[in-house]
Amino acid sequence: MNNLFTLNDKTILITGASSGIGKQAAILVSQAGGTVWITGRDQPRLKETSSLLADGDHHMKVADLTVEKEMDSLIGELPKLNGVVHCAGIVEPLPVKFIMQEHINRMFSINYELPVNLTGKLLRKKKVLDHASLLFMSTIATRNPYVGGALYSGSKAALEAYSKTLALELVGKGIRANCLMAGLVDTPMIVNPSEEKMQEEALKKYLQRYPLGIGRPEDVAGAILYFLSDASKWVSGTTLIMGGE
Repeated sequence: MNNLFTLNDKTILITGASSGIGKQAAILVSQAGGTVWITGRDQPRLKETSSLLADGDHHMKVADLTVEKEMDSLIGELPKLNGVVHCAGIVEPLPVKFIMQEHINRMFSINYELPVNLTGKLLRKKKVLDHASLLFMSTIATRNPYVGGALYSGSKAALEAYSKTLALELVGKGIRANCLMAGLVDTPMIVNPSEEKMQEEALKKYLQRYPLGIGRPEDVAGAILYFLSDASKWVSGTTLIMGGE
């Protein structure tokens, strides 16, 4: 029987692959037969991810994708892609009264502008094959707000809207665009409780929303595999909720 979840003969780019969800996604994609291109800013951790990949013609590229020349350098080396998983991102909780322009710029440059610019450049350079899958990481916080999450939730909500429009514009080529609306996942990206009592209490209250417990990177990686595989070839413009509820 044909295995719809295999990624044989598929080449996948994964950003933010040096840790957390991106790292686990890269490992699972390689185990499913895919050829993986991984990128991230932290060379030692990216090398660790590379060492854990299943056998294959995989590649790694250390790059800060908020820097245009580094993004262009990565794109120049890439082959034609069957899928892109945008895992690079930051959280950095901040109460609304302390938000300043510098915080807005930093959050949106990484969580929104980076995947939007990278996707646009990949399309213009014709690096994305017809019937490819483009996947963006969102957050359940776009519908369940939490104290300190205004900028993070806002940047991800913008990404969800972008993904839906992208799906509409690329449907003629059979290219799919979807989002994963993940709940709290145990990754290094989660900021440890702050010394400020307010943030620590907010985190404890937020954890009460997860009767199935907080997620693990492998929980999300399984859904990523589904969206990259032919099992999801009839799914586009959607956002999958993964909340552990």
